[in-house]
Amino acid sequence: MSALRDAQFGQLTASGSSPALVVVDVQRDFGDPAALGAYGLTDEVVAVLDATVTRIAALVDSARELGVPVVWVELGSDPARPWKSSNWLRDGDYDAPMGETEPCIVGTAGAEWYRMEPAADELRVVKRGYSGFLGTDLDERLRANGYDWLTIVGLTSECCVDATAQDAMQLDWPVVVPRDATAAYDLAVHEAALVQLELNVAVISDVDEVVGLWKKATS
Repeated sequence: MSALRDAQFGQLTASGSSPALVVVDVQRDFGDPAALGAYGLTDEVVAVLDATVTRIAALVDSARELGVPVVWVELGSDPARPWKSSNWLRDGDYDAPMGETEPCIVGTAGAEWYRMEPAADELRVVKRGYSGFLGTDLDERLRANGYDWLTIVGLTSECCVDATAQDAMQLDWPVVVPRDATAAYDLAVHEAALVQLELNVAVISDVDEVVGLWKKATS
């Protein structure tokens, strides 16, 4: 381990340090292969996605066992408030109404958590766009609970995980992203996302190392 990494992890695991796990968008429309036909996923990507969701669920279990708070960030697409710039970017029509294929429409099965779910007492934040911090009170609620640093996981690495991690870092949160607890629908895109995150935003780790950090921080 490098001297820099030693120093980074030393601060994260110092006495009294309070970590939190932030789970982003592991919802049916993003994680269930049955809902992802339009993406043309290869068998290899489907297998990686399945393994990633399994690891995220296991990481949630580990957090709960160690007393590390779990924070849930989910997309809630509201037909009454269509995301017009997204319409324009994808289809060229800024004023189009929200279509039935929009992911995670509020109240639909696609918006449900996939193979995991928040406990009744765990913090939940519904977002409208990519970042869990944009237009929400996530930052205020994290600070009110006295957390010191964040592990951010979920779907997808180049989009909502990246946007949430970017905003967290810019809001002064130390961020750790386990490379094996996030994924994209293209393996090369995922690797590029990790390069970008490591360059400017987060310490890149893995699930086992994160659990080790939590154990030190909570002992």
